Amino acid sequence: MSAALELAAANSANTASAPADGIRARFRLDYAGFVLDVDLQLPGRGVTALFGHSGSGKTTCLRCVAGLERASVAHLEVNGELWQDSERGLFVPTHRRALGYVFQEASLFPHLSVRRNLEYGLKRIDKATQRVSWERVIELLGIGHLLERMPGRLSGGERQRVGIARALLTSPRLLLMDEPLAALDLKRKHEILPYLERLHDELDIPVLYVSHSPDEVARLADHVVLLDQGRVVAQGPLQQTLARLDLPTALGEDAGVVIEARVADHDPAYHLTRLVFPGGAVLVARRPEAVGHKLRFRVHARDVSLALSRCEDSSITNVLAATVCELAEADTPAHVLVRLDAGGTPLLARITRRSSDHLGLAPGLQLWAQIKAVALLGEGG
Repeated sequence: MSAALELAAANSANTASAPADGIRARFRLDYAGFVLDVDLQLPGRGVTALFGHSGSGKTTCLRCVAGLERASVAHLEVNGELWQDSERGLFVPTHRRALGYVFQEASLFPHLSVRRNLEYGLKRIDKATQRVSWERVIELLGIGHLLERMPGRLSGGERQRVGIARALLTSPRLLLMDEPLAALDLKRKHEILPYLERLHDELDIPVLYVSHSPDEVARLADHVVLLDQGRVVAQGPLQQTLARLDLPTALGEDAGVVIEARVADHDPAYHLTRLVFPGGAVLVARRPEAVGHKLRFRVHARDVSLALSRCEDSSITNVLAATVCELAEADTPAHVLVRLDAGGTPLLARITRRSSDHLGLAPGLQLWAQIKAVALLGEGG
């Protein structure tokens, strides 16, 4: 794959009567033994994760968006710009689509310094259309001290940060990231994830992020598309989609939800921090973030127990009032999954079938959800 394709970005002159904010993608692509058939309505901002097992069609879908694969049936609009419409015979080539593409490998020019690799990205666009400044990209990705180095002297994480910076310097209207952490070891992944979080929080560029890692999706995504065998199984906001009981993500030991909260206050006496969100609050070990800072945390279904009355003499301090919404079979006959609503925040609980019968669980029942553990996202995954 050439570096020119990775950095393809331009101002498309093909504008149609599309929604001002949103991504509409419809592709059908037939291969021997595999068919991609997707119809997507995605938000025009934030991070949308294309999630699924290997061979589910994630990368093929991303390549269709980039114009690297030409689907027989295709329609693609990006925040008001029409890039592809097979019915009209319209196909904007890759080099004219205002996008940046980050692959698993950074594919930097080995004979150019980091600075000159980045300058290549800048040269791809007209100065009048530049929306992301050099200084901002360098600061966001923390690569100022690397500018005079050659690619051969960079670590894997550093190379990928430079590759992302080069794509951003094309001022794309859409950023495509195809498993950008897959080639990195665990240490390098942990090194680069905070930079990806900064991009999510501080840049107003929609991102399509391909991954098969639940941890990456939970930490970075706002919206998720679950793919299986080339088709969309589900799509929607991250919190609501992870809480669905009819999806494979609800099965197994890793089932759970992601909750967005903010720091409410700190308790110096007990070295605790209180995080608040719609429906309640939880206490966690003291955090360095200031009051008002936003954080994400995960609650696994296996770490939620249920009670009909609030227990005051327990070591479990994170207890939320909740209502039973739905029950479903788990992956073993001994367990059931329970979807809960805690004041507008979805929760999942994985309990034994015996406990469910003993409590008389049924939709509409009000009870207490006792959260035994909270996993803050950003602390090692």
